[in-house]
Amino acid sequence: MNFEPFTCTDIPLNEDKSSRYHRLGRRAQVLSGAASMGFLVVLLATAASATLRDWCMGSVAGFTGHDALRPALVLGLYVLALAAMAEIVGWPFSFYRGLVLERRYGLSTESALHWLREHVKAVLVGLAFAEAAAVLVYAALWRWPDSWWIAAGVGYCFVTIWLVNLAPVLLLPLFFRFKPLDKPPLRERLITLAQRAGTPVVEVYEWMLSDRTRRANAALAGLGRTRLILVSDTLLAEYSDDEIEVILAHELAHHVHRDVWWGILYDTALTFVGFFGAHVALRAAVPLLGLRGPADPAGMPVLLMAAGAMGLVCRPLVNGLSRAHERRADDFALQLTNNPSAFISAMRRIGQQNLAEDSPSRLVQAFFYTHPPIRERLRVAQARLVQGA
Repeated sequence: MNFEPFTCTDIPLNEDKSSRYHRLGRRAQVLSGAASMGFLVVLLATAASATLRDWCMGSVAGFTGHDALRPALVLGLYVLALAAMAEIVGWPFSFYRGLVLERRYGLSTESALHWLREHVKAVLVGLAFAEAAAVLVYAALWRWPDSWWIAAGVGYCFVTIWLVNLAPVLLLPLFFRFKPLDKPPLRERLITLAQRAGTPVVEVYEWMLSDRTRRANAALAGLGRTRLILVSDTLLAEYSDDEIEVILAHELAHHVHRDVWWGILYDTALTFVGFFGAHVALRAAVPLLGLRGPADPAGMPVLLMAAGAMGLVCRPLVNGLSRAHERRADDFALQLTNNPSAFISAMRRIGQQNLAEDSPSRLVQAFFYTHPPIRERLRVAQARLVQGA
């Protein structure tokens, strides 16, 4: 396929529409975070968290099993109740961002019932992880009250590696349908590309997204023996083989440069920082809030608020590192495929199809953008095209 060179100023990226869409999405995200933080503050300021803990203790008072299990039952019941109340607080924002806004701007293809079913499924999976995380953190708090944050951080790191490795076979099938890619030439082309990049894959799958969104996407999921190429049906329907190849080359770059492992390292480091901040906040909160000790479940809102605040402070750094990785992945894709025309065409299509924001402000990029703006990515590819002409 031949592509005519063009300048970035000629790119119709639906700037007005996309800007409104992203502005409304960010506003809902900020309001959701503020509502969640306000909910935790109210729990602590009104002693409702302690009341909830007492209710949980009363609910398991009749438990006749081993006494050592009673604190775990109290914790599990507290997490369940807290998660239920948090879901009620966050529900309007989730509904607005997940369905209303997506429909308004023509990105959603799913019914309200389908969205609700998937949302409930996500909440239940999230609840399972929340319960497991609470057990991990509070087991460390009970055992090592002064250094629990170190043990919890180490445990978090191992769990993250396990989840990244098993996501293609354990988590993704819970939410999406996959089938082997029924395009032998494209399949062989993508597998060969992965081999050229030194990143062998197990198989190539078609990723069914059209029943919920018009967005196009591709991914390289898993590690080692679970590494799979995933190409969305929305991508297959609209993009040429050259464009799909260069998009996959970008995804391969993250594995070639070990960005997945770097991401785990960054995430673990920030987790340690967040846990340490939560440790300091919890020690101060014990006498201030009348908690029964650092391991009192009633202090969980303190942990969540401290971790959330640390995450917000560190987000510009994390996003900046992510954008650097994405720029390097773009460069790798251009070098591996030597096809800047296909890269430009693919980015144009993705920008239009996914309503990519053209030129977000630096502040917006710092707090919300893990990828460089589409115009910047096109400018780099355009320069490569001109150099090769």
